[in-house]
Amino acid sequence: MAKQIFIKNTWYVAAMSDEINHNKPLGRKVCDQSIAFYRQADGKVAAVLDFCPHRGAALSLGYVEDGLLVCGYHGLKMGEDGKTKEMPLQRVQRFPCMKSFAVEERFGFIWVWPGDKEAANTDLIPHLPWAEDDTWAYGGGLYHIKCDYRLMIDNLMDLTHETYVHASSIGQKEIDESPVQTEVEGDKVFCRRYMENIMAPPFWRTALEGNGLASDTPVDRWQICRFMPPSHVMIDVGVAHAGYGGFDAPKNKKASSTVVDFITPETENTMWYFWGMARNFNAQDVTLTDKIREGQGSIFQEDLEVLERQQQNLKSFPQFDLLKLDIDAGGVQSRRIIERLIDKEINAKNISTDELPLQSVTF
Repeated sequence: MAKQIFIKNTWYVAAMSDEINHNKPLGRKVCDQSIAFYRQADGKVAAVLDFCPHRGAALSLGYVEDGLLVCGYHGLKMGEDGKTKEMPLQRVQRFPCMKSFAVEERFGFIWVWPGDKEAANTDLIPHLPWAEDDTWAYGGGLYHIKCDYRLMIDNLMDLTHETYVHASSIGQKEIDESPVQTEVEGDKVFCRRYMENIMAPPFWRTALEGNGLASDTPVDRWQICRFMPPSHVMIDVGVAHAGYGGFDAPKNKKASSTVVDFITPETENTMWYFWGMARNFNAQDVTLTDKIREGQGSIFQEDLEVLERQQQNLKSFPQFDLLKLDIDAGGVQSRRIIERLIDKEINAKNISTDELPLQSVTF
Protein backbone atom coordinates (compact mmCIF):
# COMPACT_ATOMS: atom_id res chain seq x y z
CA MET A 1 0.00 0.00 0.00
CA ALA A 2 1.33 3.41 -0.96
CA LYS A 3 2.43 5.74 1.79
CA GLN A 4 -0.05 8.50 2.57
CA ILE A 5 1.73 11.86 2.54
CA PHE A 6 -1.27 14.23 2.53
CA ILE A 7 -3.76 15.07 5.23
CA LYS A 8 -7.06 14.49 3.43
CA ASN A 9 -9.75 15.38 5.94
CA THR A 10 -8.98 19.07 5.90
CA TRP A 11 -9.44 22.21 3.80
CA TYR A 12 -7.05 23.18 1.01
CA VAL A 13 -7.19 26.18 -1.29
CA ALA A 14 -8.02 24.76 -4.71
CA ALA A 15 -8.41 27.97 -6.70
CA MET A 16 -8.89 31.70 -6.54
CA SER A 17 -12.51 32.76 -6.90
CA ASP A 18 -11.95 34.51 -10.21
CA GLU A 19 -10.53 31.33 -11.78
CA ILE A 20 -14.02 29.82 -12.03
CA ASN A 21 -16.56 31.59 -14.21
CA HIS A 22 -20.19 30.67 -14.89
CA ASN A 23 -19.62 28.95 -18.22
CA LYS A 24 -16.38 27.01 -18.02
CA PRO A 25 -15.35 24.43 -15.42
CA LEU A 26 -11.86 24.29 -13.93
CA GLY A 27 -9.92 21.05 -13.71
CA ARG A 28 -7.38 20.82 -10.89
CA LYS A 29 -5.71 17.93 -9.11
CA VAL A 30 -5.57 18.15 -5.31
CA CYS A 31 -3.95 15.44 -3.17
CA ASP A 32 -3.72 13.14 -6.20
CA GLN A 33 -7.44 13.50 -6.97
CA SER A 34 -8.58 15.04 -10.25
CA ILE A 35 -11.46 17.41 -9.53
CA ALA A 36 -13.72 19.44 -11.79
CA PHE A 37 -14.92 22.70 -10.23
CA TYR A 38 -17.83 24.65 -11.69
CA ARG A 39 -20.45 27.22 -10.77
CA GLN A 40 -24.07 26.18 -10.51
CA ALA A 41 -27.01 28.32 -11.62
CA ASP A 42 -27.02 30.19 -8.29
CA GLY A 43 -23.28 30.90 -8.54
CA LYS A 44 -22.33 28.44 -5.84
CA VAL A 45 -19.26 26.33 -6.62
CA ALA A 46 -19.55 22.54 -6.91
CA ALA A 47 -16.75 19.96 -7.16
CA VAL A 48 -16.92 16.45 -8.60
CA LEU A 49 -14.44 13.85 -9.75
CA ASP A 50 -13.07 14.95 -13.12
CA PHE A 51 -14.20 11.72 -14.79
CA CYS A 52 -17.19 11.09 -17.02
CA PRO A 53 -18.81 7.73 -16.17
CA HIS A 54 -19.60 7.14 -19.85
CA ARG A 55 -16.13 6.94 -21.44
CA GLY A 56 -13.83 8.43 -18.85
CA ALA A 57 -13.41 11.85 -20.47
CA ALA A 58 -12.33 14.78 -18.35
CA LEU A 59 -15.48 16.67 -17.38
CA SER A 60 -13.44 19.86 -16.95
CA LEU A 61 -13.05 19.97 -20.74
CA GLY A 62 -16.79 20.50 -21.09
CA TYR A 63 -19.02 23.41 -20.19
CA VAL A 64 -21.79 24.47 -17.81
CA GLU A 65 -25.42 24.63 -18.89
CA ASP A 66 -28.42 25.35 -16.66
CA GLY A 67 -26.27 24.76 -13.60
CA LEU A 68 -25.14 21.29 -14.72
CA LEU A 69 -21.69 20.15 -15.79
CA VAL A 70 -21.84 18.97 -19.41
CA CYS A 71 -19.25 16.51 -20.71
CA GLY A 72 -17.69 17.88 -23.87
CA TYR A 73 -17.37 14.39 -25.37
CA HIS A 74 -20.95 13.06 -25.64
CA GLY A 75 -23.10 15.55 -23.74
CA LEU A 76 -23.64 13.73 -20.44
CA LYS A 77 -24.91 16.18 -17.80
CA MET A 78 -23.79 15.79 -14.20
CA GLY A 79 -25.05 17.45 -11.03
CA GLU A 80 -23.18 18.68 -7.97
CA ASP A 81 -23.90 15.37 -6.19
CA GLY A 82 -21.92 13.40 -8.80
CA LYS A 83 -25.07 11.83 -10.30
CA THR A 84 -25.79 11.87 -14.03
CA LYS A 85 -28.96 13.91 -14.60
CA GLU A 86 -29.43 13.33 -18.32
CA MET A 87 -27.76 12.36 -21.58
CA PRO A 88 -29.08 12.56 -25.16
CA LEU A 89 -31.21 9.47 -26.02
CA GLN A 90 -30.04 7.60 -22.89
CA ARG A 91 -31.64 6.37 -19.67
CA VAL A 92 -29.30 7.48 -16.92
CA GLN A 93 -30.93 6.10 -13.76
CA ARG A 94 -28.36 3.32 -13.38
CA PHE A 95 -25.28 5.34 -14.29
CA PRO A 96 -22.67 5.09 -11.52
CA CYS A 97 -22.41 8.05 -9.17
CA MET A 98 -19.08 9.86 -9.25
CA LYS A 99 -17.43 11.19 -6.11
CA SER A 100 -18.38 14.71 -5.12
CA PHE A 101 -16.38 16.91 -2.80
CA ALA A 102 -17.19 19.39 -0.06
CA VAL A 103 -16.33 22.84 -1.39
CA GLU A 104 -16.69 26.36 0.00
CA GLU A 105 -16.02 29.81 -1.41
CA ARG A 106 -14.64 32.18 1.20
CA PHE A 107 -12.18 35.10 1.43
CA GLY A 108 -11.67 35.16 -2.33
CA PHE A 109 -10.60 31.51 -2.49
CA ILE A 110 -12.22 28.18 -3.36
CA TRP A 111 -11.61 25.66 -0.55
CA VAL A 112 -11.95 21.92 -1.07
CA TRP A 113 -12.04 19.01 1.40
CA PRO A 114 -10.50 16.05 -0.49
CA GLY A 115 -11.33 13.46 2.17
CA ASP A 116 -14.61 12.22 3.66
CA LYS A 117 -17.26 14.69 2.52
CA GLU A 118 -19.45 13.94 5.52
CA ALA A 119 -16.66 14.99 7.88
CA ALA A 120 -16.23 18.42 6.30
CA ASN A 121 -16.79 21.33 8.68
CA THR A 122 -16.64 24.86 7.28
CA ASP A 123 -15.85 26.20 10.75
CA LEU A 124 -12.37 24.71 10.24
CA ILE A 125 -11.55 27.01 7.31
CA PRO A 126 -8.88 29.43 8.59
CA HIS A 127 -10.25 32.88 9.34
CA LEU A 128 -8.57 35.61 7.29
CA PRO A 129 -9.52 38.88 9.02
CA TRP A 130 -7.67 41.01 6.48
CA ALA A 131 -9.97 39.73 3.74
CA GLU A 132 -12.96 41.36 5.47
CA ASP A 133 -11.35 44.65 6.46
CA ASP A 134 -11.22 47.63 4.08
CA THR A 135 -8.14 48.98 5.86
CA TRP A 136 -6.19 46.09 4.35
CA ALA A 137 -5.20 45.50 0.72
CA TYR A 138 -4.31 42.14 -0.83
CA GLY A 139 -2.50 41.17 -3.99
CA GLY A 140 -1.33 37.71 -4.96
CA GLY A 141 -1.02 34.99 -7.55
CA LEU A 142 -0.56 31.29 -8.25
CA TYR A 143 2.44 29.17 -9.20
CA HIS A 144 2.55 25.51 -10.17
CA ILE A 145 5.78 24.07 -8.76
CA LYS A 146 7.33 20.69 -9.48
CA CYS A 147 8.33 19.75 -5.96
CA ASP A 148 7.06 17.99 -2.85
CA TYR A 149 4.79 20.44 -1.02
CA ARG A 150 6.75 19.87 2.19
CA LEU A 151 9.85 21.41 0.62
CA MET A 152 7.92 24.67 0.30
CA ILE A 153 6.96 24.48 3.97
CA ASP A 154 10.64 24.01 4.83
CA ASN A 155 11.48 27.02 2.67
CA LEU A 156 8.94 29.33 4.30
CA MET A 157 9.66 28.26 7.87
CA ASP A 158 13.36 29.08 7.47
CA LEU A 159 13.88 32.51 5.93
CA THR A 160 17.66 32.35 6.25
CA HIS A 161 17.73 31.59 2.52
CA GLU A 162 16.61 35.17 1.77
CA THR A 163 20.19 36.38 2.16
CA TYR A 164 21.26 34.21 -0.76
CA VAL A 165 18.24 33.47 -2.96
CA HIS A 166 16.74 36.96 -2.72
CA ALA A 167 19.87 39.07 -2.35
CA SER A 168 18.59 41.84 -4.61
CA SER A 169 15.18 42.33 -2.95
CA ILE A 170 14.59 41.20 0.64
CA GLY A 171 17.86 39.50 1.55
CA GLN A 172 20.52 41.00 3.81
CA LYS A 173 23.39 39.68 5.92
CA GLU A 174 21.67 40.62 9.19
CA ILE A 175 19.23 37.75 8.65
CA ASP A 176 22.10 35.28 8.99
CA GLU A 177 23.40 37.11 12.04
CA SER A 178 20.10 37.09 13.94
CA PRO A 179 18.98 33.97 15.85
CA VAL A 180 15.60 32.38 15.16
CA GLN A 181 13.26 31.25 17.94
CA THR A 182 11.10 28.17 17.19
CA GLU A 183 8.09 27.18 19.29
CA VAL A 184 5.34 24.58 18.91
CA GLU A 185 1.89 25.45 20.18
CA GLY A 186 -0.51 22.56 19.67
CA ASP A 187 -0.78 22.00 15.92
CA LYS A 188 0.97 25.25 15.07
CA VAL A 189 4.65 26.14 14.71
CA PHE A 190 6.07 29.63 15.17
CA CYS A 191 9.50 30.84 14.02
CA ARG A 192 10.43 34.37 15.09
CA ARG A 193 13.39 36.49 14.06
CA TYR A 194 13.99 40.14 14.99
CA MET A 195 16.66 42.49 13.63
CA GLU A 196 17.33 45.89 15.18
CA ASN A 197 18.89 49.11 13.91
CA ILE A 198 19.65 47.93 10.37
CA MET A 199 19.11 49.43 6.92
CA ALA A 200 16.07 48.15 5.01
CA PRO A 201 16.67 46.05 1.86
CA PRO A 202 15.25 47.26 -1.50
CA PHE A 203 11.79 45.70 -1.22
CA TRP A 204 11.20 47.21 2.21
CA ARG A 205 12.57 50.58 1.19
CA THR A 206 9.86 50.65 -1.46
CA ALA A 207 7.26 49.66 1.14
CA LEU A 208 8.36 52.44 3.50
CA GLU A 209 8.12 54.99 0.72
CA GLY A 210 4.70 53.59 -0.18
CA ASN A 211 3.59 54.45 3.35
CA GLY A 212 5.05 57.94 3.12
CA LEU A 213 8.03 57.13 5.34
CA ALA A 214 11.73 57.79 4.93
CA SER A 215 13.61 54.79 3.58
CA ASP A 216 17.18 55.96 4.21
CA THR A 217 17.07 55.69 8.00
CA PRO A 218 17.79 52.67 10.27
CA VAL A 219 14.90 50.30 10.92
CA ASP A 220 13.90 47.40 13.12
CA ARG A 221 12.79 44.38 11.08
CA TRP A 222 10.78 41.29 12.01
CA GLN A 223 9.83 37.93 10.51
CA ILE A 224 7.23 35.82 12.33
CA CYS A 225 6.38 32.59 10.50
CA ARG A 226 3.28 30.61 11.47
CA PHE A 227 2.61 27.09 10.18
CA MET A 228 -0.84 25.59 10.55
CA PRO A 229 -2.16 22.30 9.14
CA PRO A 230 -2.52 21.01 6.59
CA SER A 231 0.09 23.18 4.83
CA HIS A 232 -0.66 26.86 5.35
CA VAL A 233 2.05 29.36 6.30
CA MET A 234 1.39 32.97 7.27
CA ILE A 235 4.34 35.28 7.84
CA ASP A 236 4.10 38.62 9.63
CA VAL A 237 6.84 40.78 8.15
CA GLY A 238 7.78 44.42 8.18
CA VAL A 239 10.12 47.22 9.13
CA ALA A 240 9.69 50.18 11.45
CA HIS A 241 11.83 53.21 12.01
CA ALA A 242 14.34 52.15 14.64
CA GLY A 243 13.51 52.82 18.26
CA TYR A 244 9.70 52.88 17.95
CA GLY A 245 8.99 49.33 19.07
CA GLY A 246 9.55 47.25 15.94
CA PHE A 247 6.54 44.98 15.43
CA ASP A 248 4.57 47.02 18.00
CA ALA A 249 5.47 50.40 16.49
CA PRO A 250 2.60 52.77 15.60
CA LYS A 251 1.28 52.53 12.04
CA ASN A 252 2.75 55.89 11.08
CA LYS A 253 6.25 54.59 11.81
CA LYS A 254 6.24 51.25 10.00
CA ALA A 255 5.38 49.26 6.89
CA SER A 256 4.01 45.86 7.88
CA SER A 257 2.31 43.04 6.04
CA THR A 258 1.26 39.41 6.23
CA VAL A 259 2.72 37.12 3.59
CA VAL A 260 0.03 34.61 2.65
CA ASP A 261 1.11 31.12 1.61
CA PHE A 262 -1.47 28.45 0.81
CA ILE A 263 0.42 25.33 -0.23
CA THR A 264 -1.77 22.72 -1.91
CA PRO A 265 -0.27 19.35 -2.88
CA GLU A 266 -1.15 18.20 -6.37
CA THR A 267 0.81 14.94 -6.44
CA GLU A 268 3.71 13.51 -4.49
CA ASN A 269 6.13 15.68 -6.47
CA THR A 270 4.07 18.70 -7.57
CA MET A 271 2.10 21.43 -5.84
CA TRP A 272 -0.05 24.53 -6.28
CA TYR A 273 1.29 27.61 -4.53
CA PHE A 274 -1.19 30.39 -3.80
CA TRP A 275 0.91 33.35 -2.70
CA GLY A 276 0.14 36.90 -1.77
CA MET A 277 0.65 39.79 0.61
CA ALA A 278 -1.93 41.53 2.77
CA ARG A 279 -0.92 44.97 4.01
CA ASN A 280 -2.59 47.43 6.35
CA PHE A 281 -1.04 50.67 5.12
CA ASN A 282 -2.14 52.86 2.22
CA ALA A 283 -4.69 50.19 1.35
CA GLN A 284 -6.50 52.28 -1.27
CA ASP A 285 -3.41 52.73 -3.45
CA VAL A 286 -4.05 50.24 -6.27
CA THR A 287 -0.79 51.16 -8.00
CA LEU A 288 1.14 50.28 -4.85
CA THR A 289 -0.71 46.97 -4.58
CA ASP A 290 0.26 46.11 -8.16
CA LYS A 291 3.86 47.14 -7.55
CA ILE A 292 4.14 45.01 -4.41
CA ARG A 293 2.49 42.04 -6.16
CA GLU A 294 4.93 42.32 -9.05
CA GLY A 295 7.89 42.47 -6.68
CA GLN A 296 6.65 39.58 -4.59
CA GLY A 297 5.95 37.50 -7.67
CA SER A 298 9.55 37.98 -8.80
CA ILE A 299 10.80 36.96 -5.36
CA PHE A 300 8.78 33.75 -5.36
CA GLN A 301 9.89 33.00 -8.92
CA GLU A 302 13.43 32.75 -7.52
CA ASP A 303 12.22 30.21 -4.94
CA LEU A 304 10.54 28.18 -7.67
CA GLU A 305 13.78 27.44 -9.49
CA VAL A 306 15.59 26.52 -6.27
CA LEU A 307 12.83 24.17 -5.10
CA GLU A 308 12.42 22.37 -8.42
CA ARG A 309 16.15 21.74 -8.67
CA GLN A 310 16.17 20.62 -5.03
CA GLN A 311 13.41 18.10 -5.81
CA GLN A 312 15.41 16.76 -8.74
CA ASN A 313 18.50 16.38 -6.57
CA LEU A 314 16.65 14.55 -3.80
CA LYS A 315 15.33 12.05 -6.35
CA SER A 316 18.75 11.65 -7.97
CA PHE A 317 20.69 11.21 -4.72
CA PRO A 318 18.48 9.20 -2.36
CA GLN A 319 21.53 7.79 -0.57
CA PHE A 320 22.26 11.08 1.19
CA ASP A 321 20.86 11.93 4.61
CA LEU A 322 20.40 15.68 4.84
CA LEU A 323 21.63 17.75 7.75
CA LYS A 324 19.21 19.32 10.20
CA LEU A 325 20.45 22.52 11.80
CA ASP A 326 18.79 24.83 14.30
CA ILE A 327 17.51 26.99 11.44
CA ASP A 328 15.63 23.93 10.11
CA ALA A 329 13.61 23.44 13.31
CA GLY A 330 10.49 25.15 11.96
CA GLY A 331 10.25 22.87 8.95
CA VAL A 332 11.07 19.74 10.95
CA GLN A 333 8.42 20.50 13.57
CA SER A 334 5.86 21.29 10.87
CA ARG A 335 6.53 17.93 9.20
CA ARG A 336 6.09 16.15 12.51
CA ILE A 337 2.66 17.70 12.93
CA ILE A 338 1.70 16.67 9.39
CA GLU A 339 2.83 13.11 10.03
CA ARG A 340 1.01 12.91 13.35
CA LEU A 341 -2.24 14.06 11.76
CA ILE A 342 -1.80 11.61 8.89
CA ASP A 343 -1.30 8.78 11.39
CA LYS A 344 -4.42 9.91 13.25
CA GLU A 345 -6.38 9.86 9.99
CA ILE A 346 -5.11 6.40 9.10
CA ASN A 347 -5.93 5.02 12.54
CA ALA A 348 -9.42 6.51 12.38
CA LYS A 349 -10.00 4.41 9.26
CA ASN A 350 -8.92 1.31 11.21
CA ILE A 351 -5.99 0.75 8.88
CA SER A 352 -3.00 -0.74 10.64
CA THR A 353 0.12 1.39 10.31
CA ASP A 354 2.01 -1.88 10.01
CA GLU A 355 0.69 -2.08 6.46
CA LEU A 356 2.33 1.19 5.54
CA PRO A 357 5.98 2.11 5.11
CA LEU A 358 7.39 3.87 8.12
CA GLN A 359 7.19 7.63 7.91
CA SER A 360 9.92 9.93 9.10
CA VAL A 361 10.83 13.59 9.15
CA THR A 362 13.73 13.15 6.77
CA PHE A 363 13.90 15.54 3.84
